[in-house]
Amino acid sequence: MATFVAFDKDGTRSYGRLEESVIFELEAPPWISDKPTGRKFPLREMKLLCPVAPSKIILTGLNYKDHAKESASATKEFDEPVLALKAPSALIGPEEPIVHPGGGLEVHFEGELALVIGKKARKVFKEEAPKYVLGYTCLNDVTARNLQKKDVQWSRAKSFDTFCPVGPWIVTGLDPAKLNLTTRQNGLVRQKGETARMVWNPFELVSFISSVMTLLPGDVISTGTPAGVGSVLPEDVIEIEIEGIGVLRNRVAAG
Repeated sequence: MATFVAFDKDGTRSYGRLEESVIFELEAPPWISDKPTGRKFPLREMKLLCPVAPSKIILTGLNYKDHAKESASATKEFDEPVLALKAPSALIGPEEPIVHPGGGLEVHFEGELALVIGKKARKVFKEEAPKYVLGYTCLNDVTARNLQKKDVQWSRAKSFDTFCPVGPWIVTGLDPAKLNLTTRQNGLVRQKGETARMVWNPFELVSFISSVMTLLPGDVISTGTPAGVGSVLPEDVIEIEIEGIGVLRNRVAAG
């Protein structure tokens, strides 16, 4: 197992491997190379950034049956994964503010497990999919729910700036089908799910999505959210914790 971070070093975005509170700087993002530069930095002195920089963010909708039941957009059962795209410009890192746009929008949190692609994938069989995944991280698929219900497709509702917190880092070597996921709002548990309860497991998603579009190194696949999504307001603190990864924490700010 390895843990990869992105961090701010003197105003420059850098990547590193985290070992016992020490960041060992890498020459490139970990989906390109994990070769170290030889420099190291204390974690406590560095600001962590969003650990991904994808060409695209692919979302999986209604991938937990309990969430599908609570969702007004779930008008039927699907025999294939439901996909949506989220703009990379929505990305933020741990401790960065989620900006509530106001204007009467009903903004919801959605705690999710996300996969980071490690190498180019096209028409990958499910059995081969693990070889194409670099690692796993936490993702908050922040959504303007009233716009999602209004629109035919979901990109507008999910792509406002700051609507995609990711982090705190990328962890390799996990079994993504056996993880517990918890979302807390101001310290209160709102979502409690198990990735084993997904309709389509992460490797099935890699196979299905790669049959539609080529996945590039660094791309992100978010695997859906369990039941319990809810509204956020300015000053709320949202924490998404996934077993084996850690806690992604963001405060909501007024727009």
